[in-house]
Amino acid sequence: MINCLFVGMGGFIGSVCRYLLGLLPIETSQGFPVKTLITNVIGAFVIGIVAAAAAKNTALNLFLKAGICGGFTTFSTFAYETGAMMEKGQTGLALLYVILSAILGVLAVFCGQLLVR
Repeated sequence: MINCLFVGMGGFIGSVCRYLLGLLPIETSQGFPVKTLITNVIGAFVIGIVAAAAAKNTALNLFLKAGICGGFTTFSTFAYETGAMMEKGQTGLALLYVILSAILGVLAVFCGQLLVR
């Protein structure tokens, strides 16, 4: 039960940070979801740092990885925005979003891990 509390506390912090980042006045003329991309890349970077630094501490891992990073990043919004762009006929933009999200996310994890090592 204590593990659920660690995840829940971290999730609260991550979700609030995600909400606050969403309030930033960043918009593109074509509706490219820059804020979601930035959010997910930051979350990937942080989880890379946490994975390298806090590997042995279960409570800290739950709080940071499942809690904060899980509450901050958003796959469901990514999927929704990709689908919305495709429905609008912006298939190229949607494909760019998917490719950038995957490549930048993985690179961010590696960069976070390298920072700690």
